[in-house]
Amino acid sequence: MIVTRHRRVPVRSCARQIFHGGDYLCFDTPPGFVYRTPEGFLSSPSQASSSKLLLYLHSRTCPCVSTSIDHQQNQPITDRLSLYSREGWQYQESPPTIQCLIEKALARFTKLDRKQLCLVGASRTDAGVHAWGQVAHFVTPFPFDGLESLHAALNGLLPSDIRVREIRAVPPEFHARFSTISKLYHYKIYNNPVMDPFQSHYAYHCAYKLNPIAMREAASYFVGRHDFSSFANSSCNDGIPNPVKEIFRLHVEEMHHVLQVEVEGTGFLYRQVRNMVALLIEIGREAQPPHAVPDILAARDRRELAKVAMSAPPHGLCLVSVNYSEDVLKAPEGFPAVSLGRHRTVSKCKLLFY
Repeated sequence: MIVTRHRRVPVRSCARQIFHGGDYLCFDTPPGFVYRTPEGFLSSPSQASSSKLLLYLHSRTCPCVSTSIDHQQNQPITDRLSLYSREGWQYQESPPTIQCLIEKALARFTKLDRKQLCLVGASRTDAGVHAWGQVAHFVTPFPFDGLESLHAALNGLLPSDIRVREIRAVPPEFHARFSTISKLYHYKIYNNPVMDPFQSHYAYHCAYKLNPIAMREAASYFVGRHDFSSFANSSCNDGIPNPVKEIFRLHVEEMHHVLQVEVEGTGFLYRQVRNMVALLIEIGREAQPPHAVPDILAARDRRELAKVAMSAPPHGLCLVSVNYSEDVLKAPEGFPAVSLGRHRTVSKCKLLFY
């Protein structure tokens, strides 16, 4: 049984150092918000000052056992969205998304509705995409004197494929989306005639023999500041009018039968990473030359990419980290200690023998 308590404690907040991997959720409290506690109501700004907390989570997609799709061998890239029960991050009640499940857990714990929580994610991951490093923030009208109870309660309310790994306070100016300096994604390709069943939910199976040297040459053309209109699905561009993004690095690493594409940049358009990987796979199959990348970039037309490659399936993609500058995450002093979870202990009860 999880027991939670809220006390009238001076509001404090603290920041976290930059972590590579994990989801961050933040609390932000509007001054003067009326909140009911076991001791009574807090209504004055002095009683309910603003505070912001940050949660560190990771999530993975769950395969639907009852669903299966037979793919044709002559199609190297196929869309497998329907194989996964997690419908991505963006709020949706049926079927429930990650944001919806977190908001319901928070609402049950805090007794607030989603309009008061105002949960905002740093990256709107697609359905079927894993997230080791999602970041989000939300508001709450009360402070916490300790974070372990909140940590245990959220993990108890969330499904097993979503976990809060860490929680701590952050400064009021922190914003999960607009404070980012870079995002890191990994895409795994299992390049072997026979798929490893232990990696089938986390890597895309490509039975064609890929040429990693050609893929690395093509990847070098992505590095730098470019207009990625050709690699963004026009159906949803996340409300970003400027398609110009900067890619800091794009590596193709060989790990036995796995080719891991690592891409880090200032931000990414809708399905941009999956479309970039799809073209790299076609180049690795030697169906396209490496210089196809600058040609398609220069076209600034999604239809040019569609002529040679389809979007890579989502289950091979993972959001590894969302990075922030140390100034934004500078920790004030005197705030609740960070919660990394707590171990269960065996209580020893002394019995009277007679």
